[in-house]
Amino acid sequence: MPQTYKLALLDDYQKVALKMADWDRLRKRGVEITVFHEPFSSVEDAAKKLAPFDMLGLLRERTAFPRALIEKLLNLKFMVLTGARASSLDDKAATDRGIPISNTPGGGSNASTAELTWALLMMCARDLAKAERLMRSGGWHDGIEQMVVLEGKRLGVIGLGRLGSRVAGYAKAFGMDVVAWSQNLTEEAAAKGGAKLVSKDELLKTSDFVSIHLVLSDRSRGLLGAADLAKMKKSAILVNTSRGPIVDEAALLAALKNRTIAHAGLDVYDKEPVAPGHPFTKLENVTLIPHLGYVVEDSYRHFYAGTIEDIEAWLDGKPINVINPEALKKAA
Repeated sequence: MPQTYKLALLDDYQKVALKMADWDRLRKRGVEITVFHEPFSSVEDAAKKLAPFDMLGLLRERTAFPRALIEKLLNLKFMVLTGARASSLDDKAATDRGIPISNTPGGGSNASTAELTWALLMMCARDLAKAERLMRSGGWHDGIEQMVVLEGKRLGVIGLGRLGSRVAGYAKAFGMDVVAWSQNLTEEAAAKGGAKLVSKDELLKTSDFVSIHLVLSDRSRGLLGAADLAKMKKSAILVNTSRGPIVDEAALLAALKNRTIAHAGLDVYDKEPVAPGHPFTKLENVTLIPHLGYVVEDSYRHFYAGTIEDIEAWLDGKPINVINPEALKKAA
């Protein structure tokens, strides 16, 4: 009798996972597939629900996998991480258990996040989220605060990599002045990315819009705190589609409440999903969207096709795209 495996696909909030790839390829090989649509309430909740599974398909960082959770999953033999990396996944803990983790690299374009960044920036500039709510409630112009034209304004890009450079290109097309800063950015690289290199202080003090495009790391965590936000123009708009913890959440809440800055547009948060009643949801001068940067059909199809390929390779005893190869030695 052929061996069977149990696979859990996690955090399919939109209930689309099974439509995005040919899962019958795995079912024909004895893989039973279960999809979880809701986030887990705690490590204990995740450990209980995931206990029977041999394989897990993780959707980016939606469910964190610290050591405390990995060590409770005694049946777990293999994990697939969609995307290239996730700071919320303790790959060392998996390695210690001899559990290989394969990822789904490539899939290349960052257009989805860049386009979302620009849409969010424009929503903030004209208070469009509030305008839409007003229309639905029978209102008209009353209460709309932001009335900013982009042309001639300055955009400060924090992190001018592939994604930041694409956003800088959008800004140029709208007639904006673009400056940039990050720890290792050079004048030459800034010019190539469509921006002028300035200091962090100058960027914050002179920009009408600030957009963040950094990877979350020990170096970038808490990069913008209360003192940094206090340097920004009172009319400035901050947009974050990168990772929530890059900006000190308490400091940002205080800056918005005290109108130290005019508005913020957020796609990312310290803890996701955001809990009902979170203080951000009670503020009028913040536009909120639920981490949609990579949430497009193209990305899902790439992620899930890659998940199937990784699982097939592991079933064949020839795992690919393994991010913790030391685990293979322990599993052997």
